[in-house]
Amino acid sequence: MTDRPIAEPAVPPIVSFRSVTKRYDPKSTVVDNLSLDIVKGEFLTLLGPSGSGKTTTLMMLAGFEWPNSGRILMDGQDITDLPPHKRDMGVVFQSYALFPHMSVIDNVAFPLAVRNVAAEERRRRVTEALELVHLAGFGDRKPGQLSGGQQQRVALARSLVYRPRIVLMDEPLGALDKALREQMQLEIKQIHRQLGVTFVYVTHDQDEALTMSDRVAVFHEGRIQQICSPVEIYRRPRTRFVASFLGETNMLPGTVVAANSATADIRLGNGVVLRGQAGEGIAAGKEAVLVVRPEAIPEIHARIDPEENVIEGTLLDQLFHGDHVRVRIAIAGGQTVQLKLRPQACSDLPPVGQALRLSIPAGEALILA
Repeated sequence: MTDRPIAEPAVPPIVSFRSVTKRYDPKSTVVDNLSLDIVKGEFLTLLGPSGSGKTTTLMMLAGFEWPNSGRILMDGQDITDLPPHKRDMGVVFQSYALFPHMSVIDNVAFPLAVRNVAAEERRRRVTEALELVHLAGFGDRKPGQLSGGQQQRVALARSLVYRPRIVLMDEPLGALDKALREQMQLEIKQIHRQLGVTFVYVTHDQDEALTMSDRVAVFHEGRIQQICSPVEIYRRPRTRFVASFLGETNMLPGTVVAANSATADIRLGNGVVLRGQAGEGIAAGKEAVLVVRPEAIPEIHARIDPEENVIEGTLLDQLFHGDHVRVRIAIAGGQTVQLKLRPQACSDLPPVGQALRLSIPAGEALILA
């Protein structure tokens, strides 16, 4: 990937990473020359596979790790060497990190106790925090008497009770089952809206990132590949990695035969020429891939009529998934194209093994280097 500056937010940042690099040994660069601004009040998700640098970035922001080079600023002040307890940040871990011998009330009150907050004020804030996470009435229980979701709510209440300026969350829902995880996603987002506190959230779950975030930063090999809104990052990925990591996508390799600043034409291995939106660095003669999401291909034609941006293929199968039908088409060159169609649109599909044609809207296709 070509290095390029990350677009600055429209409002002054609450946190800035400036050329931050983290190595654990001379051959292992975990975070590579990272520059990133975090906006006050936003919900920013750091998304990427294991080992991509997202958790290390969060731990450096929390003060549990220190960069080898570069600086971390908060409100313009250097906090690179500041210890964690002086950073005014709440942290929520996947493991909950609750004290098993303490009651829920005492767990939530712990950050206030170490800050010498008066007892009456402590009680008031703990009550507010437990109500916020829907655990009023659970204060006398021990963590072992709670479900996983309830324990995560306690951990969240504890991170919020002393009113930090930033809340850091490291894979907080990873241990929960799917239904509970989806419920907690909505609850955390609602709390974020209600409080207006800055959230920085680490996950490898794409759906989680798209559902909860104001912005998503996709990490790969210690660098941010792309950072923008969930809609933009899904519909207009900048690199092949982002396109393949976020959601499902069809990637058809070929050679660029024509290009301008807006669009490009690519010739696939079967000789078909297709048009799409031009990505960075696209030029005639270069190898590239055409990227199109399965749900962005709206039409299948049994008849062979001349049309633009059409691929001929053979129906392999169709799988019913309730709200959509997954259709697989074999095209020349041994490749497969997947579609997601509404069930109503599949009533007139030809039989398996029959020839058909796909229409690919040029506005929904990207050509990436």
